[in-house]
Amino acid sequence: MSSNGKPNPPPAAAAAAGNGAGGPPKMYQRPIYRPQAPAKRRRGGGGRSCRFSCCCCFFYAILVLLLLAFVAAVAGGAFYLLYRPHRPAFTLSVARINKLSLSSSATAPTLTGSIDVTLTAKNPNKKLVYLYDDFTVTAATAANAVPLGEGSVPGFVHDAGNITVIKATISASALGVDPTTASTDIKKSGEFPITLDLETKAGVKVGGLKTKKIGVLVHCEGIKVAAPAPPPPPPAKKKKGGVKLSVADAPSPAASVDDTAATTTPSPPAATTVARVCQVRIRVKIWKWTF
Repeated sequence: MSSNGKPNPPPAAAAAAGNGAGGPPKMYQRPIYRPQAPAKRRRGGGGRSCRFSCCCCFFYAILVLLLLAFVAAVAGGAFYLLYRPHRPAFTLSVARINKLSLSSSATAPTLTGSIDVTLTAKNPNKKLVYLYDDFTVTAATAANAVPLGEGSVPGFVHDAGNITVIKATISASALGVDPTTASTDIKKSGEFPITLDLETKAGVKVGGLKTKKIGVLVHCEGIKVAAPAPPPPPPAKKKKGGVKLSVADAPSPAASVDDTAATTTPSPPAATTVARVCQVRIRVKIWKWTF
């Protein structure tokens, strides 16, 4: 009700009264709801946040790597001060060619030979023990690396301060070689230089601890060997009275030296005595590459 005591008119009547008594009545209309699109976020803030998180991750990764490197350096320094590790020493003392022949084929020559080598291995450490796997021994010419054969040596435990003698035979049977380099490097008379390689895996034992085995290459160079002299031809039997003796007419053992042919025994191949200190190299394999 209004202040003068009269009841308030309904909205339609109030609207008609407001528009004038003579106009048509107007209907009340509710406003249409129009959904508004969500406000777009600014890209600048998200990019900065992403870059900041990447920088933080990179910084922490570098920090962890530096800490690990520091710990490894401290541990390595302590190990060196306690044990004073040294690499093993290998010395080649004897190299001898027993047999060496190269076929006369001009296009596909083959090599057949046998080489005996003797080395001494010394462990100069006082507390470290080396554990060797089987050795693979190979030889080749020094000029063009023409292979001369391959051999093997069983592995062994190299105690601290111990000296071990290693003997190996390097052999080749119908080994295919390059015709040009083989005829140049391998001499039938006189000396020619060769190289010797021993490849294995070795680990270290300190008290009750054992390290993982890694590749080790022992390389010996500056070795000069000589091919053995060819055997002399079989001596011909002397003739007696212009007639060649047959087996039935052969003189008895009591016959004089003048009536029998002198026999010669071929001398064994001379050994090449050398004292070559070999290089000991550590071989590390990373995926497909060996360093």
